Amino acid sequence: MKRALPGTRTITLRRPPKRRPLVLVAICLAILAVAAIFAVIGPLVAPNATEQDILVGSLPPGFPGHPLGTDELGRDILQLTIAGTTSALVGPVLVALGSMVLGIVLGSLAGYERGWVDLLVARWTDLLFALPVLLMAVVVAGILGAGYWTTVLLLIVLFSPSDIRVVRAGVLEQSTRPYIEAAQMLGLSRWRIMFRHLLPNVAPLIITNTMLNVAFALVAFSSLSFLGVGVPPNSADWGRQLADGRFLVFENPAAAVVPAVLIIAVAFAANVVGDWLGERLTRERT
Repeated sequence: MKRALPGTRTITLRRPPKRRPLVLVAICLAILAVAAIFAVIGPLVAPNATEQDILVGSLPPGFPGHPLGTDELGRDILQLTIAGTTSALVGPVLVALGSMVLGIVLGSLAGYERGWVDLLVARWTDLLFALPVLLMAVVVAGILGAGYWTTVLLLIVLFSPSDIRVVRAGVLEQSTRPYIEAAQMLGLSRWRIMFRHLLPNVAPLIITNTMLNVAFALVAFSSLSFLGVGVPPNSADWGRQLADGRFLVFENPAAAVVPAVLIIAVAFAANVVGDWLGERLTRERT
């Protein structure tokens, strides 16, 4: 806000940026760390999670040998949840990283070169923004087959427009700085200027948007799995588990509540940690 003092020039008083409570950040980091660990060791801890025992059927939570009970196919919900961590997290992380790679390459070229390159990239992003993500995923999966890696590649392309625009905006803002003009006068190549000088200063935006993409991709993947796209029916996946458990809300609420809570918790944690990392890197560079 601006405040005029008598006999002096107008000065601008800036409020300090809001910082997230460290306790909340620590909790979210712990959630992501635990999720990452189970994503690695999940198939080892629960190798038989998808084995069915129809004779057992649905058991309530607390049944001996089944802390969270079983679903209608007799699968242990705790083991199914642990084993499903791998499928639920690997795909979204690959989508976030892959879309950001596209964003860095195309966004840097568009922001630094400008001209016809910027125009082509802008039209490409406009086209992708006009496509509904989930609907396109369902249509393409119906044509090419509902494969896990097909879904990953498709979501990488559909998630890239936001990364392209974020990187482009950051590169445009940084390209007018004196250090870029000095690098150009020294005759440095465009690739060295973009990747050695521009991108490190756009890193806070890149990290924040990547973590946000992890959260959005997790929700998108789980939604597609819930609809039966991306993973086979008898698979260990949180979205697929949520779809199967919705019929057992009254018999065994854990079948649907546990995967739903995990999806929300991991997405929220990725969002908070991404914002925190972006703010921290921004403060260090200012």
